[in-house]
Amino acid sequence: MVLVDGAGVPLGVHLSSANLAECQLAEATLAQVAKPQRQKLRRIIADRGYDSRGLYDQMARQGIELLAPHLSNRTNRFQDGRKLRRYRRRWIIERTNTWLFNFRRLVVRYERRIETYRAFLYLGCALIALRQF
Repeated sequence: MVLVDGAGVPLGVHLSSANLAECQLAEATLAQVAKPQRQKLRRIIADRGYDSRGLYDQMARQGIELLAPHLSNRTNRFQDGRKLRRYRRRWIIERTNTWLFNFRRLVVRYERRIETYRAFLYLGCALIALRQF
């Protein structure tokens, strides 16, 4: 999972197995962000996989507004459409994912060890950050 700023520069990266729900990994990804950057976070724009009342409450306790569309099976919807207009900016994270997929070693995992793959992921994020500045 990757957390990016408004320009698409990666702020935090977290690797985990594929059998966990995205809403369970959000806090671990947020913990990877440096403390000064984390205090500046006002809102997080996420996709439907992060629609969880517990995650909304957890982010609210930290002073972060979570904007994620509700799942189609949710009966009590507590976000209105006005705030979700910011969801249109989700293309920024998709663009960052595309930039990461330009590195072939990240698309096809050749490494056996997760530490090696994590090192290449950090290297790819660093190269993306250097291109932005």
